[in-house]
Amino acid sequence: MEVPTRRPLVAGNWKMNGDKPLVDLMQNRLEQADLKHLDVVICPPFPYFGLFKSTMTLGAQNVSSFDSGAHTGEISAKMLQEFGCRYVIVGHSERRADNHESNQEVALKVATALNMKLMPILCVGESESIRDSGKLFDYITAQIDAVIKQVGIAKFSDLVLAYEPIWAIGTGKTASPAQAQEVHQFIREHLAKKNADVAANIKILYGGSVKGSNAQELFSQKDVDGGLIGGASLDPQDFLSICLAAKQ
Repeated sequence: MEVPTRRPLVAGNWKMNGDKPLVDLMQNRLEQADLKHLDVVICPPFPYFGLFKSTMTLGAQNVSSFDSGAHTGEISAKMLQEFGCRYVIVGHSERRADNHESNQEVALKVATALNMKLMPILCVGESESIRDSGKLFDYITAQIDAVIKQVGIAKFSDLVLAYEPIWAIGTGKTASPAQAQEVHQFIREHLAKKNADVAANIKILYGGSVKGSNAQELFSQKDVDGGLIGGASLDPQDFLSICLAAKQ
């Protein structure tokens, strides 16, 4: 059976960072580079969406599970679509922790995004205590299965998964390439039990202190299809180095 070729994807999650000069600098740096070998997505804070050129692929950092209504401070999938957004990060560990988003709430957000033809970047991952307890795979399975129950396995063809070990986010720690591959392989094998074609073709990104210095080794793993980049996405040169490391 022929192994499918998955086009690499690198998404930069600016979180609550950035400014107008960074928007200009990032666009200029990316436009000057030859990045035909991968897809690049920038996920800035909402106010900066209108400053990006139409040639840039934008992703949102959050989306409401509601279509509209009295939900102060929330952003609907339709609003994101109207402003040219194509991707949306859903279930990031910081939102699961800071905003108490349950697996069910994350699943509803995925469904809402899919209904508006946005591509969710569904984040899953464990804390250090979960990993140390030996419950890593059960924990990630529960996160994924809540979404499968909500939208069905076939819809996973329309989303991207991102494995983010929480203990490696902003801590300076990074999962070794072997650790990243182990979890990515587990995720793909878990999905394959439900739909082999979906599992073979879905992109699974790694997110956890990826830098220009370690990206190539991480991305060379069989089941790692790119990265969800946090802090390094605020440094145009480092982010570009990460993108260049994502070779098919």
